[in-house]
Amino acid sequence: MYISDLIEEFLEHLEIESGRSPKTIENYRLYLERFLEIITDILNTDPKPNMIDAEVLRKYRLKLNRYESPKDGDGLKTITQAYHLIALRGFFKYLSRRGIKSLDPSLIELPHVVRKQVTFLHFDEVEDMLNQIDLSTESGLRDRAIIELLYSGGLRVSELINLNRDSINLERREFVVRGKGQKDRPIFISEAAADRIAEYLGARTDSLPALFLNNSKNQQSVDTSGNFRRLTPRSVERIVEKYARMAGITKHVSPHTLRHSFATDLLMNGADLRAVQSMLGHADISTTQIYTHVTDAHLREIHEKYHSETK
Repeated sequence: MYISDLIEEFLEHLEIESGRSPKTIENYRLYLERFLEIITDILNTDPKPNMIDAEVLRKYRLKLNRYESPKDGDGLKTITQAYHLIALRGFFKYLSRRGIKSLDPSLIELPHVVRKQVTFLHFDEVEDMLNQIDLSTESGLRDRAIIELLYSGGLRVSELINLNRDSINLERREFVVRGKGQKDRPIFISEAAADRIAEYLGARTDSLPALFLNNSKNQQSVDTSGNFRRLTPRSVERIVEKYARMAGITKHVSPHTLRHSFATDLLMNGADLRAVQSMLGHADISTTQIYTHVTDAHLREIHEKYHSETK
């Protein structure tokens, strides 16, 4: 079989047996089709699995590093190259499990990626944002509920926009979301967030199931799920950016910044890293460790308190 055929089978495997999200499969398709394009050029033929060896991999990685986008001529960032190689390693692991002779997936080493320091808001900055919101309107009540929920629950924006009215138990102030990898995790929210959601829902006159709606009052073609008026990720980004700007916050603030702020606030107040990992839905503790920068202040305090000073 040719690699082009096996890529399609691998993507079907991800969808059916691994339960990966449509977005993940879309990204894997892009990365693997780019791999196919590059190695076809290297080998000058439609490649088969047994043609891929360490030397072909070396040439592929070189071309990937020098790759320029046909649209703007930009190259690929190191993190993007790493995503390509993660998809490729998964593909060759799949071939190995099927007994198809090809490249040993252990030969695919990921490049060292320097993670950016996360941007987060302090509690008073979040309060400054909330104080900018006009609560005399339905959209203002919605915006306040959105920001409260993002900060209180640490949700991803994709998780937030897919919530329905019946997703949340406002009395218990907890619910379950399905995050990355189709994994469920519990979300706990503050009393203030629950109250704001209740106020927003109380102001609505529609019966649509979606928890957060856009401002359109056009009821034509609204399906029974209410998806016609469900907020998009970009809409939520604009809402968050608007109030950050009104609050005079100069750093870039996004819905994910509020998720960072959620994790940072927990750690600064003494939460265990493993507990924060669970609340964020991180599969690997190393992902959660990007937040350990917040312990710096505590380390200074410990150093000054316990380290012997020379006279």
